[in-house]
Amino acid sequence: MADFGGSDLDAFRTEARTWLEANYPPSLRDDPEAGQRMMMGGVTPKGDHLVWKQRMAEKGWGTPTWPKQYGAGGLTAAEARVLTQEMDRIGAYNPMVGMGLSMFGPTLLEYGTEEQKQRHIPPIVRGELRWCQGYSEPGAGSDLASLTTKCEDAGDHWKINGSKIWTSGAQYADWCFCLVRTDTTRKHEGISFVLIDMHQPGVETRPIKLIAGSSPFCETFFTDARAEKDDMLGPLNGGWTVGKRLLQHERSGQGGGRMTGGASVAEIAKTYVGVDDQGRIADSDLRTRVTQNMMDARAHALTLERARLESKGNVNPSAATSIMKNSGTWIGQTRAELLLEIMGHQGLGWSGDDFARDEIEAVRTWLSGKAWTIFGGSQEVQSNIVSKRILGLPDTTQAS
Repeated sequence: MADFGGSDLDAFRTEARTWLEANYPPSLRDDPEAGQRMMMGGVTPKGDHLVWKQRMAEKGWGTPTWPKQYGAGGLTAAEARVLTQEMDRIGAYNPMVGMGLSMFGPTLLEYGTEEQKQRHIPPIVRGELRWCQGYSEPGAGSDLASLTTKCEDAGDHWKINGSKIWTSGAQYADWCFCLVRTDTTRKHEGISFVLIDMHQPGVETRPIKLIAGSSPFCETFFTDARAEKDDMLGPLNGGWTVGKRLLQHERSGQGGGRMTGGASVAEIAKTYVGVDDQGRIADSDLRTRVTQNMMDARAHALTLERARLESKGNVNPSAATSIMKNSGTWIGQTRAELLLEIMGHQGLGWSGDDFARDEIEAVRTWLSGKAWTIFGGSQEVQSNIVSKRILGLPDTTQAS
């Protein structure tokens, strides 16, 4: 179908609405965020959650714009937006989540061989395998290119030794996309991008418990781990380019709706603070700050969509994602702080019957949200990228 409005798009909306009404289990509509919590927590879907995942996998709509030849939806961008709108209308969630969907898959579609695509894209589309990211190391965080995890040619395979840190979801992952050192004489030009099977004796993961009470990150150790020769994505020593492109996809996701979305802050404020005689939030100062946050979130969403359309067809890494990553995380953290203020003493709960589920989640979201300005490249790193690559400012070390 064409990527524009009109009768074709109206027909697709009718198709999507009809299919969703017939296939989204009614039992899931009572708690539309339950599926996301379950999937992100590494829990295997059961019952109606599993039914919904299977139906979406068969339809290919978990990856709506990916090529149909790999089992995906093959929709245009306009059709995908309509699908999202119709899913939001009935509170449906996308059961295909994770790094394979948001980061590795789009990168593989751009840089992978046809054999690699045929092997890895369909399982991602069906939500059958989990992926994790092997980038940061204990001695290579902000300066990622100083990584030392070694990948050596062992004849019929690659041998990997080293460790990674902050490996999100490594304890659940089936595969890891990993930046490794294949040439010790060069920095950026000595890095390659390999795919590592996590289910082998040479891989060990150790979850790291965070202040929010969860363990989404891990330490990951490779001891003579094996990667097949055709598990290198891109050319030998060409992994830095591939890795940067993947970071663009990651930061696009971090600058999107995960931090800025959710229930309306204004409606929550009206429930806890009350309303004036005009139906507005009773506290005028709070009303101003809530309105500003909502305006910022809307402006961010519109700018994100504009950047997405402007970058369509551009396979080169863009510094614009650094702007959106900083903007999205700042808006999300402001929103989280507003929610705690609005809830008052009810926004201090950690557990127990005295606190509603939404109140407990608000506390944990506020705590976990602090990490958003760090992982995926810290706020300071993103600001440096913006200053150098967009504004053209000199390094501070070179300034007089």
